[in-house]
Amino acid sequence: MVEPPPGAPLPGDPLPGGPAPGRTAPAGGADPASRPGRLGVGVVSGGRVGAVLGASLRAAGHAVVGASGVSERTRERVGALLPGVPLLEVPEVVRRAELVLLAVPDDALADLVAGVAATGGWQAGQLVVHTAGRYGVEVLAPARAAGAIPLAVHPAMTFTGTSLDLARLVDCSFAVTAPGPVLPVAQALVVEMGGDPVVVAEADRPLYHAALSHGANHLVTLVAQARELLAAAGVDEPARVLGPLLHASLDGAVRAGDDALTGPVARADAGTLAAHRAALAEHAARSGSTEVPDAHRAMARATALRALARGRLAAEDAARVLELLADPPPRT
Repeated sequence: MVEPPPGAPLPGDPLPGGPAPGRTAPAGGADPASRPGRLGVGVVSGGRVGAVLGASLRAAGHAVVGASGVSERTRERVGALLPGVPLLEVPEVVRRAELVLLAVPDDALADLVAGVAATGGWQAGQLVVHTAGRYGVEVLAPARAAGAIPLAVHPAMTFTGTSLDLARLVDCSFAVTAPGPVLPVAQALVVEMGGDPVVVAEADRPLYHAALSHGANHLVTLVAQARELLAAAGVDEPARVLGPLLHASLDGAVRAGDDALTGPVARADAGTLAAHRAALAEHAARSGSTEVPDAHRAMARATALRALARGRLAAEDAARVLELLADPPPRT
C-alpha cells in the first residue's frame, strides 16, 4: 500500500481543512458551510469543467478562494458560476488554497504541476485534485514530493460550462484514483458534488478514458454525419427524424450491449449494404465529405466482426458481409 504523505488524512477522518487555528467550527446544520472539514478551493482554470466543479464544491459549503483564467469567455464564466471569486494568477490561486482543482487540458497538466513545483508553490497537506481522464495520480508526483495529497477525479460527462451542468452532476459517475489511504477523501469529494465515485486503477486510466472518448466524441461525429446525409436526401428536419431512433438505439445499447443490434449487418443483407456504399460514395463525390463512406465502412466492418464473435452472424453470412466491406469504394 502507498503510504500517505505527511499530514494526509487516514480513512474515516473528515476532509482536511476546516476552521483556522484557534477557531471552533460551527455545528452542522442546514447551511452547508457549517459542516466540518470545509476547504478553501482554488480553481485552475475557470473553464467549462473547472468553473462548474468549483460551483458544485461551493454549493457543498466549501469556499472558492480564487480562480485563474485569461480569456474573456473564462472571465464571464467565472463571473456567472462563481460570483465574487477573484481571478488570480496561478501561483496565487495555489498559495491561497487548501484544495487546488486542476481543470486544465490533459496535455497541459504535467507541465503545470512541474512548473508550480519548480517555484515551491505546493504545500504539505494541500489537496491537489486534477480532472484529466487520461491520468491517475502519477502525473502529480512533483506536488506529492512537496507533501501535497494527490487525487484524480474525472467526471464522465460532457460540459457546457453553464449552470445546466450542475444538475447533470447529480448521479454522474466520476473515475476516482488515489493512494489507498486517501482514496476515501476523493470519494467523499465526489459524493459532496452529488456524483457516484467509481474507482479506476492508475494503469487503467488511459483505457477508461479511451472508452469514454470513443463512445461520446465519436457518437457526435456519427450523428453529425447522419444529419448531413438526411439533409442531402431532402429531409428538412434531420434532427426530428433522428431523435427518436437514436434515443431508442442508445437506450438499447446501454442496457443490452451487442444484443441490441439491428439493421443490414445483423441481417447479413449484403445487397442493402452495397446500395448504401454506392450512395455514400456518390454523396462524397458531390459534397467532399470523403470521411463519411470511410467511417461507414469502418463501423460496418467492426459491427460485423463483433456480431460474428458473439454468434449473432453465421460464419458464411459474416464472410459475405466482410468481403463486401473489404476495400474502400473507388473515389469518383
